Amino acid sequence: MNRIDLEGRAVVITGGARGIGYAVAQRALRSGASVALWDVDSERLAHSQRELGELGKVSTVTVELTDDAAVQQATAQTVAAHGSIDVLINCAGITGGNGATWELAPEMWRRVIDVNLIGPYLTCRSVVPQMLKQGYGRIVNIASVAGKEGNPNASHYSASKAGLIGLTKSLGKELATRNILVNAVTPAAARTEIFDSMSQQHIDYMLSKIPMNRFLLPEEAASLILWLSSEDCAFSTGSVFDLSGGRATY
Repeated sequence: MNRIDLEGRAVVITGGARGIGYAVAQRALRSGASVALWDVDSERLAHSQRELGELGKVSTVTVELTDDAAVQQATAQTVAAHGSIDVLINCAGITGGNGATWELAPEMWRRVIDVNLIGPYLTCRSVVPQMLKQGYGRIVNIASVAGKEGNPNASHYSASKAGLIGLTKSLGKELATRNILVNAVTPAAARTEIFDSMSQQHIDYMLSKIPMNRFLLPEEAASLILWLSSEDCAFSTGSVFDLSGGRATY
């Protein structure tokens, strides 16, 4: 595995205690970065910090990412610990289960939008001023192929990820001349703990749509995400990068 040049960079990863976020943290540390994990699960954070700490500097913040004041505090705490925030990777997300649109509870719809869209908005809102002060930044939002195509029986999740793609495009244009690049990736499903909240029928549906006939590996996602987090990514912003095994070719 090649080494992406992130030497000396401070990388914030939301939802970094598990899944794709954890794989990104591993690769970032092996590439010379220090890492701050932001997650709501304090017990899992402590476990991940112990494991990842063998690879480099890792700090953690237990934070509810839909709470503006808590996100602002997490930003200040991370800057104090690392001296800067050079990269923000918004990995945190939930599926909210599966069901027809008219059968999904409004409370769950709102919760999925809050976590998957309002959360990244709040983290960007909090971290971008620090990046502007530094004159440098990279932001990568983890959307989904569902945000491009719309998955049946997952309208709340699909809508939240479509919104995240829109946020990426707008923010990328706003910061295009400020040396802060904002991009999104749209993965197909990766077999992580998020599958625990999905029906087997929905999992089978997602696999049937992938021409490569397999699920994404978290390590594969980390490779693209961290290239977008590096200085090697220099002329792409507001863009959406596919990770769907051929499902979406646009």
